[in-house]
Amino acid sequence: MSHDRHVPVMLQRCLDLLAPALAEPGAVVVDCTLGLGGHSEALLSTFPSARLIALDRDKEALRLSGERLAPFGDRATLVHAVYDELPDVLDRLGVPRVQGVLFDLGVSSMQLDEADRGFAYAQDAPLDMRMDQSAGLSAAEVLNTYPPGELVRILRAYGEEKQAKRIVSAVVREREKEPFTYSARLVELIRDALPQAAKRTGGNPAKRTFQALRIEVNGELSVLERAVPAAVKTLAVGGRMAVLAYHSLEDRLVKQVFAAGAATTAPPGLPVVPERYQPRLKLLTRGAELPTEEEVAENRRAAPARLRGAQRIREEAL
Repeated sequence: MSHDRHVPVMLQRCLDLLAPALAEPGAVVVDCTLGLGGHSEALLSTFPSARLIALDRDKEALRLSGERLAPFGDRATLVHAVYDELPDVLDRLGVPRVQGVLFDLGVSSMQLDEADRGFAYAQDAPLDMRMDQSAGLSAAEVLNTYPPGELVRILRAYGEEKQAKRIVSAVVREREKEPFTYSARLVELIRDALPQAAKRTGGNPAKRTFQALRIEVNGELSVLERAVPAAVKTLAVGGRMAVLAYHSLEDRLVKQVFAAGAATTAPPGLPVVPERYQPRLKLLTRGAELPTEEEVAENRRAAPARLRGAQRIREEAL
């Protein structure tokens, strides 16, 4: 499989955000979402004295990026783990604090491009969508077994799908005749279920449903809810973190964690704010930064990206 079709999103901006923390000898940077290793390779090349710890739940991604990062030898440590397991991983490796953390959320190019993974609605494939194919329920099992009310909730909450009820009614009717196994049948059902006006907006009409199923199958938001605060805690003072999110639910979560860390926790009306109430984070981006038009033209997968950065400026209050 070629690496050349994998273009890391907002790569230079991520490197720039992390750079001040990674120039020191012995700096440790964590890539929480290794994927095909594009960001990791750039981090190792750009910061020759830094050491990398990279996590991925997808064994195939670890194998491929392992080949790619082999020239860096023992500067790169690759770990099969979900990113909310970061504190345990660092504990096992005997690394108390890190200088940089990068999250590139969403689905890796490899998962979208390998037809048999079932992530893409553009090609017919088994409805799997698990990032770690050795664990958990597949998308087909979710579709075939979840109660209708739960499916409606998932499509609304994770896909922001306004027509969730119509789609789920059609799914329930169809799954009674025959369980869902392949993606093309689901795409066709969604097309048939939607009113004409809804089909004319926002690209492929199946996009929101597929996103919702993927988030549910991989527990992405609940994992992220644990992972971002945990990653902030692993940062040394002066350490920096960059997070690339691809939909509003992820971005909102990151924004909330960063905003809470950058706010004072002092009761109102104190003339002087004691150290323990001072902000722990400094925001490095004004709101979320977007990719440039040039980058989107070069790599359409960058289009929905939202980048936020923060720096640890003091220790946790005891």
